Amino acid sequence: MRRESSTVVALVGAADEPLLAGVARSPNVTVVRPPDPDHEPDQLAAAAAALAEAARRSSPFVVVPADPLAGIAAQWAAMWDLSAGPRGPAGFEEQAAGVLAAWRARRFELPDYYLVLAPAQPDGRPPDMHLGPLRAARPRRVEVVVRAEGEQEQLARMRHALRALQYGPWWPPLDELIDTARHFYAGRLAEGAAGAAGAVGAVGAVGAVGAAGGNAGAR
Repeated sequence: MRRESSTVVALVGAADEPLLAGVARSPNVTVVRPPDPDHEPDQLAAAAAALAEAARRSSPFVVVPADPLAGIAAQWAAMWDLSAGPRGPAGFEEQAAGVLAAWRARRFELPDYYLVLAPAQPDGRPPDMHLGPLRAARPRRVEVVVRAEGEQEQLARMRHALRALQYGPWWPPLDELIDTARHFYAGRLAEGAAGAAGAVGAVGAVGAVGAAGGNAGAR
């Protein structure tokens, strides 16, 4: 469990540079980007480096557009992507083994929270591991930000989501989380990509206000 004073938030989804720059302009938010792929092509190593740097920052919120579980999440989604034909769990298990080895070697710790950028309407994508097994395991540590048309509205939704983060139990051990994903039935999530996003569609505009580990809200 992390014991630093900052709240580290991993941003999942395609976040462009204008959005990240806008988030970084908030007085109590710092954005830590992963190393350039040309310098660190390994996705897991890049995410681990960014999270390590984020843990050293003193800002109340540190947003990291990288995820050490990205490879596992992609393989989990691929298993449920019926448009690509049936796939076995081999890719998922291979990714899981590598991530678990890195976690057990203390190369990274999970972020305090995940913010998932979700489409406003169904787009036919397979279900998302963050919105499925991770959110089922720790509902208050995975939040959704529904995509907006305009840059300023998207930025406002991001800031609101940071203010609305609620305190909850820490993550279970990573091997337990991966086992949850391994046995999670994603059929109902696969009915539409907006299944999870639609249920929290008001997050960007209304949302429930809570405390983020005692830190001040993003402004």
